Amino acid sequence: MSIRVTLIPGDGIGPEVVNAAVEVIEAAGCKVEWERAAAGASAVPTHGTPIPAETLQSIRRNKLALKGPLATPIGEGYRSANVALRKEFDLYANVRPARSFAGVETRYSGVDLVVIRENTQGLYSGVEHYIDDERTAAESISIITRKGSERIIEYAFNYVKQNKRRRLTLVHKANILKCTSGLFLETGRGLAAKHPDVEFKEMIVDNCAMQLVKNPNQFDVLVTTNLFGDILSDLTSGLIGGLGLTAGANIGKQAAIFEAVHGTAPDIAGKGVANPTAVMLAGVIVGAIAAAELANLPGVRSAVEAAYPAPALSSFRPGSTLGSYDAVGAFGALTFALALAIAASRWRGYPRLWLTVVMAAGLVGAIASQTWAALAVLPIITLIVVAFARSIPRELAIAAAQYAFRQAARQEQLRVYELAG
Repeated sequence: MSIRVTLIPGDGIGPEVVNAAVEVIEAAGCKVEWERAAAGASAVPTHGTPIPAETLQSIRRNKLALKGPLATPIGEGYRSANVALRKEFDLYANVRPARSFAGVETRYSGVDLVVIRENTQGLYSGVEHYIDDERTAAESISIITRKGSERIIEYAFNYVKQNKRRRLTLVHKANILKCTSGLFLETGRGLAAKHPDVEFKEMIVDNCAMQLVKNPNQFDVLVTTNLFGDILSDLTSGLIGGLGLTAGANIGKQAAIFEAVHGTAPDIAGKGVANPTAVMLAGVIVGAIAAAELANLPGVRSAVEAAYPAPALSSFRPGSTLGSYDAVGAFGALTFALALAIAASRWRGYPRLWLTVVMAAGLVGAIASQTWAALAVLPIITLIVVAFARSIPRELAIAAAQYAFRQAARQEQLRVYELAG
């Protein structure tokens, strides 16, 4: 028996990554009948709207949809296609798992957490306006209801139980937003009393962001309001390697839409280099919820993970392109090796011994910087410096060493900045 799923290829890289996901899902032996539908900017020329009525009818009929990234035409009066779909089908629960891939080098390992976000209320309710004709000021209204809070927090508690998770952390800003975020927190505390078998914690959003960057492994399942969830779910994606590795589920009582959470990336569309992992994982979630006959789909997750083999040395990142902090780290490691070489040249007694020590220190510095470039050039530069720098003043060696340590400190800062988004 097959099930029917609405398939929305989307815009930009959407069609190519969605088609790749479909091939994988079908190769897993799943009996799915795909009903293709249009949405996003690509639907406007043919349908006059980014959300055609035929697409809405297809989703209502099938109850399940898998979609690629959607673009909304700018400056033409259209509202976000993604937000409109959530509103149309009251998809109140946004579920974003963040789970480490063994072969993707990041600052953390073993991350396995889930962000559950209220998907229809808060500052994304769409109630905003300019307060004067000159448009010198504007205001947005955050709408939080007890009903909306109850159903998303109850969903989160049930998610913890059904998936055998450990704890639920409610993220809020009730210390400042005493009415809106306060209502959400109050509702969560009341529901926690009805679920004594689930460990319940509450945390202010800014502290939560810091704690996620310091130690994401302390978290399990997080539940929060719309805006906070939008931000934190992207942060948690960064912890495991980026949005290209993260799938999202938008769930309501009458329908569910599963998606890649990254953008349309029009600059690389059609070049065959887009990463389809996120849509593939979204397809796994479709199968897990759709029907028992799709039980083969967990193998898709394993197959996707196998495409990210662990590097030979875990400290090296995959690929050969240097990022911003890689370049800084390489420069710091080189400077450190130069400083040691210069200092070593001041002692003339054991040139070969010092040469060995300096080269070893240079290699350690290169490994610490996690760059192949430093490994390639460090021994050569060290040899040159030891051979020709015997007359360099000791003060210069000390200054070079100090500069190297400052570069290393800046490298760590850049790592945290990149993870924090």
